[in-house]
Parts: sequence; structure tokens; C-alpha cells
Amino acid sequence: MINIAITGGGTGGHLAIAKSLKEELNKRGIKPIFIGSINGQDKEWFFHDSGFEKTYFLDSKGVVNKKGFKKLVVLLDILKATLTCKNIFRTHNVNAVFCVGGYSAAPASFASLLCFKPLYIHEQNAVIGTLNKLLKPFAKEFFSSYESSSKVQEYPVSKGFFDKQRVRSELKSIIFLGGSQGAKFINELAMKNAKVLIDKGLHVIHQTGKNQFDEIKEFYEKNSLHVDCFDFSKELVSKITQADFAISRAGASTLWELSANALPTLFIPFPHAAKNHQYFNAKKLQDNQMALLIKESEMAQKNLLDILEDINIAEISQKLLASTDKNAMKKIADIISKV
Repeated sequence: MINIAITGGGTGGHLAIAKSLKEELNKRGIKPIFIGSINGQDKEWFFHDSGFEKTYFLDSKGVVNKKGFKKLVVLLDILKATLTCKNIFRTHNVNAVFCVGGYSAAPASFASLLCFKPLYIHEQNAVIGTLNKLLKPFAKEFFSSYESSSKVQEYPVSKGFFDKQRVRSELKSIIFLGGSQGAKFINELAMKNAKVLIDKGLHVIHQTGKNQFDEIKEFYEKNSLHVDCFDFSKELVSKITQADFAISRAGASTLWELSANALPTLFIPFPHAAKNHQYFNAKKLQDNQMALLIKESEMAQKNLLDILEDINIAEISQKLLASTDKNAMKKIADIISKV
């Protein structure tokens, strides 16, 4: 029986892929182990997850932004954690490692090379992360939605987005997505345009994120604007499905979830994302006429209503139907299971 170690994380985009593979393996009667970090969101996501045989959270940190002595200390910590992972592999008889990127993937990924365990990598973004770029030449398979050489180019997306997928034919409802933490620019864009959108007969949905929720909710109530305003919702798929158009950041998971739901979207990338990867994530869809892409600096000079009047909702939504595949993770698991 195959014993798989899933490693990596730090942020939701990485961890969503780890969760997706875990769920696919569970369907096959396989419980992988997870190796992440005590830093970032890894523990929050998987500490109590019974879908894993065992979870390990090491004291690993990122090395990219460290300098001088601090960088040396982090590198020594990674080496120590790598040796710990070798022992973990031995304990669980691990025979394959699946890396989703992020600094917390470094120890187990390096250990896979030292132990001659096949390493599989999933890169979520159009611009390859620093660790994944370093490991790519040594990987047995490198999965990416942005590389033509990838055996699986479709992005693994939660089944719920496909189950509620629908083709939009006209604009009746719009959703602003700031993510669970919020996006200040998108929040301000929503508040600036809410009244004129409502006056035009549109239903407005706004995910504010937790940081600005109270002040935004108060703003809408004070101005008698009937907006479906929330910070976090376990029913996010339903909220997205209600909408005919979205305005969102362009993190990989969000981008492909909206695509799977066939929801036309205006992507406004976070300008300070590492290597500007959000911009390049969305550019692939824009190049194929499946999304709008406008930089923050440019959006500040534009009129949202003018943008909405110029888009063909039905045409974009129809194209999005074929942009990804609900069996993407099944295809990845099939390849790994052949080890």
C-alpha cells in the first residue's frame, strides 16, 4: 500500500491543494501524513484533521527575506528539520512525497531527495515559487495549470463549485470578494459603488474579511444600503453562485474556484504579492478572453459602471465552463498511486 507524505502550506492557497489531495486519497482508503510548520496557517487547518494518519508541525521558517546571521540560523533549522523528516519517513514507511510549496515544505521535500523518495510538486501560481523552482529539476512530476508540459493542467477545485456551476446570461447580482482577511482596495471599491449599483437594480454581495467588517457593515446600515455583507461564511459557494459577476483578488485558489463556477470576474491583483504572481495568474484567463484584469493603479482611474456595461457576461461564462476539470485531483492521485 502506498504511504504518502503531503507537505507545504503557510497560506490557504497551498493548504487547499493539500486538503484536496488528502480527501481524494481518503476516498481510496489511504490516510496520508502531513508535515507542515508551527508558523503560518498549517496547524489551524490540519491539527484536528482525522483524514491524516498523523500530522507534524515543525519549527520551519522562510529563508527568502532573511539576511546575514538570521539566514544562516534559518538554514540550520531547515537542515535539522530535514533530518527529523527522515525519521518520520522511516516511522510511517513513506514511499512518496507531495509538495504544495511554501517554506514549510522545505524540510520534507529535501528529505525526500536524501532518502530517494519520489517527489511530486504542485505549483499553484503562474510564477513558480522559490522552493518549487529549486526542487523542480528533481521532481518525478511537476503539476501546474500554467505549464504545457504538466501531465495535469487542470487546477484541483472543491467539488461544491462545480456542483453549483451555472452559465450567467445577464447581470443581476455582483459580489465583491476581499477574502477571509479582507482586501482594503476592493472593500473601498465596493463601498464607493454600492449605491449606484443598487440604484441600477443590482443585488450587491460583499465579503469584507474580518479586519474591516464592523466599519463596513456600519457604513451600509448608516446609508440605508441593502448589501449582503459578511466577513466569513461557510456558505461561500452559495454566495458566489448567487452572483452573476465578481470583483476579486487573483490568488490561485480563488481564481480557479470562480472559474469552476463559471462566474465572470474582474481580477484586481494584490500589487505586493511575491513576484507579482497574482497578476500573471489572471493574465492567462484574460489572454483567453475568460476574465477581465485591471491593475489597482489603473482601476483607481476607471468607472466601474462603464466596465460592467462593456462586458459580455454570457460569452465569458460559457468559455469558463471548459476552463477546468472537476477530476483534476483524481488525475494527480492516479499518477502518484503508480509509484
